[in-house]
Amino acid sequence: MDSIRYTVDVVLFARDTDGLLRVLLIQRTHTSSAFPGCWALPGGYVDPGETPEDAARRELREETSLIAPDTLEWVGRYDTPGRDPRGHVVSTAYTALLDHMSIPRAADDARAADWIPVPLAIQRGLAFDHETIVLDALIGRDSEGT
Repeated sequence: MDSIRYTVDVVLFARDTDGLLRVLLIQRTHTSSAFPGCWALPGGYVDPGETPEDAARRELREETSLIAPDTLEWVGRYDTPGRDPRGHVVSTAYTALLDHMSIPRAADDARAADWIPVPLAIQRGLAFDHETIVLDALIGRDSEGT
């Protein structure tokens, strides 16, 4: 029996100078074991002894060189079997709305990192179940009036 692995995903939003809402995405390296070359949310595995929020902050920094804001809001837990082709993976997602778009620099297992307009990201499709996570984060933002 496979063990359950625990990951985190980070949904950062910001508006560009035209007011268009964008989401920070990474392009997975072509050597990634799942969804090589696809666009995805920054994220990764929770290390032993690490809280999920600390893991989210670390993964964001490792993959995009950006520092997470002081407050990350919980979006949800994603545990649908088959959401990750590598096995049974449960992910906790966090979100924040930034007041500016810092320039990301891809690192670690990210080939590229960029702020993509949300409609374009959804239209093109994302790795794993990240479209669902982005939409859930948007619904949470709409209920807060942001």
